[in-house]
Parts: sequence; structure tokens; C-alpha cells
Amino acid sequence: MDLNRNQFFLAGMVCLLLGLQLLLTYEYVMTPECTKFLAEKTGHPMAAAIEAADTFSMSDQTVAPAKEFRPPDWLGWLFTSAGSVLILHAMALRKPG
Repeated sequence: MDLNRNQFFLAGMVCLLLGLQLLLTYEYVMTPECTKFLAEKTGHPMAAAIEAADTFSMSDQTVAPAKEFRPPDWLGWLFTSAGSVLILHAMALRKPG
């Protein structure tokens, strides 16, 4: 299956906007539920501690500390430049139809 002009343009726009989002934010803070899910799926020792703390607490909320994700600067530039190249490539292709 060949990709046409519209699909290249869409992929470029998604990459460009994702890159700008990564460049303009400093860090992402995960919810406690997401932190617990990641700890369980990766087999992190914190998962057992979270589970034990959840059983001893009487509330429905988890007591997991929020995980922070700080993307490196090069990741934003990578997505921005790849998106720009895909958009320019889409402009060079013929119109579909």
C-alpha cells in the first residue's frame, strides 16, 4: 500500500504538533493510578509497597507518589524536524485523484 499526499501531510502534522508539545512542556506528572499501573507492569519493587499501603489504608485512593516524566530536549526537536520534513515531502507529491 502506497502512502498518498494526504497521509504524509497528516503524519507530518501529528509529528510537528507532538514535537511542539514536547518542546513547550517541562515535565509530565502521571496520576497515581497510572504510576501504580506502570509499576505493576514493569515489575518494579514499588508495586508491592503500593499494594501493601493500599490494603492498610481505609480510603479508595491509592497512595502511590506521582511519577514525573521529563522528556529530553532532543526528543522535541526530533519530532518537530521529522514532521516538517514529512509536510514538505507531502507538498512535493502529486494531488490524489
